[in-house]
Amino acid sequence: MRRTLVPFIDTPPLPPALGGVVHTLQGETMGTTWSVKLVADAARRLSPLHELIQAQLNNVVAQMSTWEPNSDLSRFNQTAAGSWHCLPDEFFNVLEYALNVAQASDGAYDPTAGALVNTWGFGPTRRYNEAGFVAPTRAALDIARAQCGWRRIQLDKVARRAWQPGGVHIDLSAIAKGYGVDQVARALLQRGMDSFLVEVGGELRGAGVKPDGQPWWVALEHPLPTSFTSATASGSSIETIAALYNLSVATSGDYRRYFEEDDTRFSHTIDPRSGEPISHGLASVTVLHRDCMAADAWSTALGVMGAEQGLAFADRHDLAALFIQRGKEGFEERMSPSMTALLQ
Repeated sequence: MRRTLVPFIDTPPLPPALGGVVHTLQGETMGTTWSVKLVADAARRLSPLHELIQAQLNNVVAQMSTWEPNSDLSRFNQTAAGSWHCLPDEFFNVLEYALNVAQASDGAYDPTAGALVNTWGFGPTRRYNEAGFVAPTRAALDIARAQCGWRRIQLDKVARRAWQPGGVHIDLSAIAKGYGVDQVARALLQRGMDSFLVEVGGELRGAGVKPDGQPWWVALEHPLPTSFTSATASGSSIETIAALYNLSVATSGDYRRYFEEDDTRFSHTIDPRSGEPISHGLASVTVLHRDCMAADAWSTALGVMGAEQGLAFADRHDLAALFIQRGKEGFEERMSPSMTALLQ
């Protein structure tokens, strides 16, 4: 069974000019891959566009990677307590949005949770999948928690700078990929490309339509697509596809990275409020939003909240979200009202 999600638009986008074909460009970034499908003349030279896309993503890495010791973010994390630091515009904009999401979600998403991420083995060093790794002790978690707290970061919007209170480790991994997708989309639009599908590590953004007038259809991610139970169609296998008419999609799932110890499963999704990996049984959250950065951040925040709190939050804040929960008889799904409204 297949169902479709289609956003309401007053005027559908016009098909591309005659002679346009779908080109595919690919590369690597942020420890994963990227791909762009775009509509252009069959004879168009693609190497300049490939370089443009890679340059946009390289810039995100140079500014916001926790894995690059010389990135702007890494340098900020290593600076002394009680100092202001001017940030590149892109870094500042992403951090500002991240702090807004942290405030709105009451800390369910917290860009300063880098110490916790690292302590649980999901950072760039002392990895959970390396030999000898064990879950952190209570004392280690207490130390990590003391280094977190989004309220400790101050921004000077006029001078575009941030205050390092001391020991705070910013981690923008839950938002940087989405921002990279948005940056690629903006660069393509500036080059006159208005029909494309951008993907970075599973986060997507579409614009325009394909040469046949069809939208960029994408299947929403599920933990186990071949063994899926819908609360609305018990026992049926359902594929949900979305039309990305100037729309983005991002999924946060606890099944992507995790480790097991003493019969306990530890997800890479950390609740900054408790300092512990989530354990409420929510397998994934998918968010549809105009901006991929927003979809990326909100899928993380809702994933930390869990199905009940997250669904209520999505309803209050008009977020289109799909929650997939582990139930006694398999996976069960719930949609926010804004997501349900897109069903066709």
